[in-house]
Amino acid sequence: MHSDKHSALFTFGDSLYDPGNNNYINTTTDFQANFPPYGESFFTYPTGRFSDGRLIPDLIAEHAKLPLIPAYLKPGDHQFEYGANFASGGAGALVESHQGFVIDLHTQLSYFKDVVKLLRKKLGDKVAKQLLCNAVYLISIGGNDYLARSSIYQSYPIGEYVELVFWQLVDCDQVFFFVIHLQGIYEEGGRKFGFVNMPPLGCLPNTRTQTPGSTGFKDGTSACCGSGPLGGVYSCGGMRGIEEYELCDNPREYVFFDSYHPSEAAYQQYAELMWSGTTNVAGSYNLKSLFECTV
Repeated sequence: MHSDKHSALFTFGDSLYDPGNNNYINTTTDFQANFPPYGESFFTYPTGRFSDGRLIPDLIAEHAKLPLIPAYLKPGDHQFEYGANFASGGAGALVESHQGFVIDLHTQLSYFKDVVKLLRKKLGDKVAKQLLCNAVYLISIGGNDYLARSSIYQSYPIGEYVELVFWQLVDCDQVFFFVIHLQGIYEEGGRKFGFVNMPPLGCLPNTRTQTPGSTGFKDGTSACCGSGPLGGVYSCGGMRGIEEYELCDNPREYVFFDSYHPSEAAYQQYAELMWSGTTNVAGSYNLKSLFECTV
């Protein structure tokens, strides 16, 4: 049953947020994580999440006392009153990033439009509008545009390419405000957005080392699962063209689970900072404030 006392969580983005949408599209294993050892720490089986366990949206949902929100494309009876997760591993702000293998941001937004229609039909316009007003919209996108850098844009000087991706993100924000008829999420009342800054891509195990600092991790340099120096070869699970890979004994000791993606233990620390971090970390409002704020 829907309760007016909760704020829904709608999630858009890439593999950092994908709970398994890519399980249900025609793609390759480069953009999937639905095989062991992914998921081993929390779910004990692979769900499609690019980690050993839960991701930031799962942990934020727990903080907000929401149920675990499944992949939008997962078959079943979805409770959209609690939100939906449209994220797709490999997606970027540019449609051209991994085009044909992922659910691009524009398509994710069209799925959201479909959910809004279902909510209106089920709850009525007034209740659906209030739900959308009080919902939190969590977005993580852009990293794949720089990691992939489509051949279409290879001729761009790097400075111009960075600017191009930035303006695509600005345009996508405008899509948020105009994706639904009656002029989009903003005019429906959507006010609470959480954007994640892009991490330093050069610090991934796939590219270089980074020390774990005093955060409780024993290894912030290499990936728990992978092969080659620092586990930087993206071979975790042996399903991406290279069968051989090494797996650590305890993912909780590692910042990174595979060559690109953090462990659940690292995500727990990130989620905690996003949920209750101070302004120098979380910006003007942390997610706890957004969820508690009633519009």
